Amino acid sequence: MPNDDVPAPRSGDAGGLTGRIASGPDALLRDEVLEPQLRFEIEALLPGYIQLEKVLLLEYRRLGLLDGAQLGAVATLLDQVTPDAVAEEAGESMSDIAFTLERYVSRRLAEVPPAWHVDRSRNDLQATAQLMYGRGRLLDSAEALVAFGRTAHRLASRGVDLAMPGYTHMQPAQVISPGFYFAGLCDQVLHTLERMEAVHRTADASPMGAGAMAGQELPWDRSRMAGLLGFSHVRTHALRAVAQRDWALEACAEFSLLGVALSRFVTDLMTWGGAGYGFIDLPDQWSGISSAMPQKKNFPVLERVRARTAHLSAAYTDISTGQRNTPYSNSVEVSKEANSGVPAAFDALGSVLRLFGAVLENLEFREDRMRDACAAEYLGGFTLANLLTLRAAVPWRTAQVVAGRYIVRAVEAGLPPAEPDGGLLEALLAEEGHRTGEAVALLTEAMSVPGGLTAKSSDGSTHPDAVRALLAEQSSAFDEAAERWQTRRKGIEEAAAGLDRLLDGPEGRRS
Repeated sequence: MPNDDVPAPRSGDAGGLTGRIASGPDALLRDEVLEPQLRFEIEALLPGYIQLEKVLLLEYRRLGLLDGAQLGAVATLLDQVTPDAVAEEAGESMSDIAFTLERYVSRRLAEVPPAWHVDRSRNDLQATAQLMYGRGRLLDSAEALVAFGRTAHRLASRGVDLAMPGYTHMQPAQVISPGFYFAGLCDQVLHTLERMEAVHRTADASPMGAGAMAGQELPWDRSRMAGLLGFSHVRTHALRAVAQRDWALEACAEFSLLGVALSRFVTDLMTWGGAGYGFIDLPDQWSGISSAMPQKKNFPVLERVRARTAHLSAAYTDISTGQRNTPYSNSVEVSKEANSGVPAAFDALGSVLRLFGAVLENLEFREDRMRDACAAEYLGGFTLANLLTLRAAVPWRTAQVVAGRYIVRAVEAGLPPAEPDGGLLEALLAEEGHRTGEAVALLTEAMSVPGGLTAKSSDGSTHPDAVRALLAEQSSAFDEAAERWQTRRKGIEEAAAGLDRLLDGPEGRRS
């Protein structure tokens, strides 16, 4: 992602970097590929590269290849690196951020330590810098998910006792509550947070010290380096460490899966907000109008949110096809081109969660419309069949047939659910060789709108007590998830602070 505020790198050649080629990149290659990539890396990866260089200094010191004065001189210059300075130097370093940092420091040292950057490759350096960036974006995404989930949770808590129709096959089916429905959204978010734990485990393995592909020739302490960078463990196999970008592939996969689910919730809101339903409303500042039809109040923000969930699926397709059929080793195709859409995927997820969260925060339930819609439909048919079996000993399948026939006849006669015809039900039962003696009472209980909520008694059901119990569990789960991710962020910050203390301590520049 280019940053126009960063100056364009100067042109130059490859002198001093390699004996293999004599000139720097062609101008077209710079303009189309290298400079846009460098701008993104300056904006997003530069802090990670500087931190990695500091960890390398401590390793060179531990290996006895740098003394304290040499380490201190390099570390001091690394602290002076700015985005503008990197952009200024990059043209003479093949527009490569690793080469640029090396040249920046080398030019300002009175004498370059001979062993500085010995036994080093850009491959694991680049893989780790990208991972550090991705790890930070993953933390941001998890925290955004928690915030979104809590917003959905607040909305669900407001609708526990409200009745609305639930739909199957696009037809009114049973009485549910908005609280029950949006508790389902909370459950979906918590499910994604659980799956992101696995993504974090992948992103918590450091590639540093893997070298170009086959490992390093010096005895680098990879576990120590990982700890200094805030990782919990090492990506052990050297080839896999540099060949694969699992963290990006897995993160985009989870975003895609979440996007599919969120699009379905948004589709329901789009339906419920239509004039034929009118179950929900949004304030004017979150609404739109028609230029030609003044009677219309539209909710285009929902269309925006649903459309943006498609970007999440597209991002996964992009990165997966970008890696597919490539050789299993480090390559620009995998490390840069296949990953080019990953920052946009994180951005798209953040946008979806912010916009959808704002919708949920401002959503208003139209209780009368929801209640009237329930009362107009025979949503208690299932309950009626159950009551006929449990109270009148009518076999279950027969009870289903009788209930269905009653509803057909009542609709034909223009009877609303709230006006039970006990004689009709008794006559239908008699045709099947049964009777109840309490037909009106059964019909009244079955077709009650409030009773549609309280008739359910299983865990996870739409019964208000069950919904409240579930929401209480979900509240704790969101708190626990928030604490886990906050602890991880704190650990990374503490590792960075600890790294600077080591550089200033006995192991570092003051030795």
